[in-house]
Amino acid sequence: MSEKVAEKREFQAEVKQVLDIVVHSLYTDREVFIRELVSNASDALEKLRHLQLTEKDIFDDSLEAEINVTTDETAGTITIQDFGIGMNREELVENLGTIAHSGSKAFLKAIQENGSKNENLIGQFGVGFYSAFMVAEEVTVYTHSWKTDAEGYCWKSDGSGTYEIEESDGQRRGAKIVVKLKEDQQEFAKSDRVKGILENYSAFVPFPLNLNGEKINTVGALWLKSASEVTEEEYKDFYKFQANAFDEPRFWLHFSADAPLEINSLLFVPQQNMEQFGIGRMEPGVSLYCRKVLIDRHPEGLLPEWMRFARGVVDSADLPLNISRESMQDSSIIRKLSKVLTRRFLKMLAEKEKKDPDTFKDFYKNFSQFLKEGVVSDASNREQIAKLLRYESTHTESGTPTSITDYITRMGSDQKDIFYLFGSSRQSIESGPYLEAFQSRGLEVLFVTDPIDEFVMSHLGEFDGKKLVSADRQDVELPDADESGEDALSPEESESLTNWMKEKLGERVSDVVVSKRLTDSPAVVLNTDASMTPQMRRMMKAMNQEGANMPDMPVRFELNPKHSLIKSIAALQNTDEELASAVSEQVFAGARLSAGLEDDNSKVVKGMNEVLGKLLNR
Repeated sequence: MSEKVAEKREFQAEVKQVLDIVVHSLYTDREVFIRELVSNASDALEKLRHLQLTEKDIFDDSLEAEINVTTDETAGTITIQDFGIGMNREELVENLGTIAHSGSKAFLKAIQENGSKNENLIGQFGVGFYSAFMVAEEVTVYTHSWKTDAEGYCWKSDGSGTYEIEESDGQRRGAKIVVKLKEDQQEFAKSDRVKGILENYSAFVPFPLNLNGEKINTVGALWLKSASEVTEEEYKDFYKFQANAFDEPRFWLHFSADAPLEINSLLFVPQQNMEQFGIGRMEPGVSLYCRKVLIDRHPEGLLPEWMRFARGVVDSADLPLNISRESMQDSSIIRKLSKVLTRRFLKMLAEKEKKDPDTFKDFYKNFSQFLKEGVVSDASNREQIAKLLRYESTHTESGTPTSITDYITRMGSDQKDIFYLFGSSRQSIESGPYLEAFQSRGLEVLFVTDPIDEFVMSHLGEFDGKKLVSADRQDVELPDADESGEDALSPEESESLTNWMKEKLGERVSDVVVSKRLTDSPAVVLNTDASMTPQMRRMMKAMNQEGANMPDMPVRFELNPKHSLIKSIAALQNTDEELASAVSEQVFAGARLSAGLEDDNSKVVKGMNEVLGKLLNR
């Protein structure tokens, strides 16, 4: 038997340049070489699976379609073996002796023009194999083609510029790549380290993936299956695996589409909103895959920020990955993905509200802050998100919310605007003076009680073509109320009182007028600046280091000419001006307190005591 002689050959002329780029600047994390070699092994098995449909004579056809990874700390090696399509001598030269045999010069040109971090599909140039040289002292490939008349071969290189090929007897079909690790890269010979990498990047390859005899990919890529083929338990198990969670998901969206992009996705809503517990902002939890290979655990821009509570997987074969698979080359593709997924997720929530209102109600109780954040930050989906918002109103019982859509269905034909009032609670709003005008006219008002709701309403602006208007604004237009039989100040008495009171209150008021909105309360102050509500003003004061020195904005002070207190002030105006002035100050302070404009409650109490003292000493 003749001795086999190794043939020594030089890499293609451009390979040294390409290897330098791959090894030193293409990848940001050296561990990805394992992902690349496993991905290549999976591709080889997939090609064999297609061949088996057309070819009858396949070498070593009894072998299992699997990928085996083994580590050896003593030898300092990691081995990746597949029983796939394998290679003959010509294919070894073509696939491993050159880079981009059909376009290595184009590859180098692309790098020169665009930079090493912004390239085309890695498969187009076939450089994934060469990532092994980031960590390798030497790489040896044992292979045998699927063809029955082929020989086995051994390919070996240290990546310095040459490689050797020699015949090798006894090889199984497929390829076995042995990476002899550099001294400073021995971590990749440790089983636990490699297991973490495989679970992170390659958990969903479509063939059994074993590490030192232990199967790694025990959970399948459910997102590629039809929803009818997946059980509820499988969904729950997948959620726990993918989200690293111990609880079960509330519900999920299993969604696939062919246009405008090929998308396979599985998105979960968790049980808990961790931000409610004050432990910080939730991190996005939807991973991006391309053909079951992890591309990015936390892809930027895949979903809007308000959807950061979602967990799951998005897989698209249409992604123009850069050459290192570590980022997306075309952000417009990501924007398209985001648009499709967000709208489909919102559609799912709307369907959930109709078909399973109790489940949606519980979801809303825990996650409404994200929807409200979406109204503020996501202009393209603002109205769709707003359809999911829920508020109590003057037309609903306590604890029973309504949608803005349902509010509109109850509007009278002459009502143009949607009215709302902000307060700390329903009770505080109902006890204030601002509802009186609306209740007396049968107009519905939404109760807005979450601090973020003010920003929600101001950013939403309008809904279904109707403006959202705060009921405490002075420019609210209301139909005239029936005032027949009311005992009120005469126009002359009212004018005298309002002029006198405006003079007494000075710059604190922009105007003092007779109110058309009050029925039970003596007075009310109205916001003159729609862009600066009392709540926003308090927030700005809290954020401003010199907030205590911020001047109070002048308000419109409206008086109820039918109220006994206002009529008494009018009578006192000419008989005991000092007492009338003190009572007026107290009424004004009480109105400011009801409006949320009075920061110092002790001033109101002090004023009340002074008025009581004056009355008792008359």
